[in-house]
Amino acid sequence: MTNTVPPNQTELCVADPALDGDAGFNHRRTRRPSLLARRYAVELRQDVAWHKQAVVLAVSVAIGLAVCVAILMAAGVPAGDLFDEFVVATLGDADNFRAVLFQAAPTVMVGLAAALSFRARFWNLGLEGQMVWGAIGATAIALAGAGTPGTRLWLMGAAALSCGALWTVLPLVLRLRFGISEIISTLMLNYVAANLLLNLVYGQWKDPRDSFPHSRNFLAEERLPDIVNGYSCAILLAVLLSVAAWWFLHRSRAGIYVRFVNVNARAAQAMGIPVRNVVAGVVLLSGALAGFAGFTVTAGQAGRLTQDFYSGYGFSGILIAFLARNNPIAASVVALLIAVLFVTGRSLQVLYQIPFSMVQLIQAILVIVVAASDFFTRYRLSPVGTTE
Repeated sequence: MTNTVPPNQTELCVADPALDGDAGFNHRRTRRPSLLARRYAVELRQDVAWHKQAVVLAVSVAIGLAVCVAILMAAGVPAGDLFDEFVVATLGDADNFRAVLFQAAPTVMVGLAAALSFRARFWNLGLEGQMVWGAIGATAIALAGAGTPGTRLWLMGAAALSCGALWTVLPLVLRLRFGISEIISTLMLNYVAANLLLNLVYGQWKDPRDSFPHSRNFLAEERLPDIVNGYSCAILLAVLLSVAAWWFLHRSRAGIYVRFVNVNARAAQAMGIPVRNVVAGVVLLSGALAGFAGFTVTAGQAGRLTQDFYSGYGFSGILIAFLARNNPIAASVVALLIAVLFVTGRSLQVLYQIPFSMVQLIQAILVIVVAASDFFTRYRLSPVGTTE
């Protein structure tokens, strides 16, 4: 009889002392492979409970924060001061808390813009360019004195929405018509928008009073008003937009279409869903939100168009979308935490001479660990080729 060895098992020949003799008979037996010798296959998880996803995400963020704390300590920030700076001084002080909410408003809008486009499988990395165009559109209305004083702010907001959406048209056409990756086109258009902004603030829109590269100050009727005690209405707008985005994705028919496209665009197309129209509509909406965020910064925080008002927002939007898993409500919470990081980073710059690039490094680390955690929530390692 032929002696066979099951596949994918290691064959080992040993001499049995009881049988080893003049007959020279060797007894052959098999041994199961060690853990390191096994082969594994990557399998897609069919369904993962939300609490398991939350645990994986929390562990990954905790690891990322631990790395960030180590970096800050190595940069000269005492460990005992980190809690005071990030929690006590930032959230416990009324002025700093107001600054956090003020910073969170445009950050929420950029995060929502990223989350919406990512839901439609359109990787919109041109958020900063869309912000720039939204701010340019709003500033053009202000400098031209269009409309009446009572309607000018509304016209500025409408111009920001329109210009931000229009800046996504070219990447949309390149993707849907010619199959060109939107990652490249949207990213490159950021540089086009940034250089156009520099041309304006160093050229015809330069403030004639001080000749610095920014526009003139907006008039009172061209700025976002406060709700109460210095809290800008931009905060309320961010909350309303978050609720509207959640309703759009989870309650509207268009949102159901977006969810189908997110899971499997080809299957959605076969079911009769207009995939191209869905993607185009969501991406235009994403660009409009990013443009409105630019309007919020210029008409709310800065009070005029500056040369670098958009810096860091695009990267923050991508981080927010990753951390929030493209959920609008979760994106608002994450944006608030990012705003805490921004405000605290400015304090660290002053008190400990920490460069702002350190804050951006922390964001990059969080993006990496969250992206890595996504592997464990979507896939698992399963041993193959083993038998009992």
